[in-house]
Amino acid sequence: MFDARLRPLIDPPLNRLGRMLARTGVGANAVTVTGFVLGMAAAVAIALDAPLLGFLLIALNRLADGLDGAVARATRKTDLGGYLDISLDFFFYGAIPLAFAFQNPSANALAAAALLASFYANGSAFLAFAIMAEKNKLRTDAQGAKSLYYLSGLAEGAETIAVFLLMALLPGWFPILAWAFAGICFVSAGSRVLMGIGALRD
Repeated sequence: MFDARLRPLIDPPLNRLGRMLARTGVGANAVTVTGFVLGMAAAVAIALDAPLLGFLLIALNRLADGLDGAVARATRKTDLGGYLDISLDFFFYGAIPLAFAFQNPSANALAAAALLASFYANGSAFLAFAIMAEKNKLRTDAQGAKSLYYLSGLAEGAETIAVFLLMALLPGWFPILAWAFAGICFVSAGSRVLMGIGALRD
């Protein structure tokens, strides 16, 4: 919901950093993989009951996620880069709720399962539409220059990261936060399905 509004604020500093990294020879895919490693380390930290370390690593993962695109824009965007970016993002999104389930199974497992199911629904609606949009030559830059069509929704990247960071700061609140955000994600998935039907009806 907030991704498009945040782009004009975050893109200029990210693009500057991306150009600096590109000049040093760092590639976009290397930034993507580094971010993925940081994200998996965040999940391990949370599972081992070190949520503040997890908070820091989540923040670094998201910084890398913004920087890889900035480096690509400063050098050359590739299909491989776009594929790695979206695939490893989804691995990360699944790893954090799973980590909380490991951290406290009795309190967190059911809420984590609901959140993961909502991510599955939201991601399926998002990626399925991206495939159909490519087939029908549909384009948008509402979320910035992307490798695939980003169908907007109530729950997008900014909201997900804000919730993950809040969970890491307040791990005892994980079940409440997870159930609430799962509800939002299911609504978002439903709205994406309806928007996709409207866009593809013809």
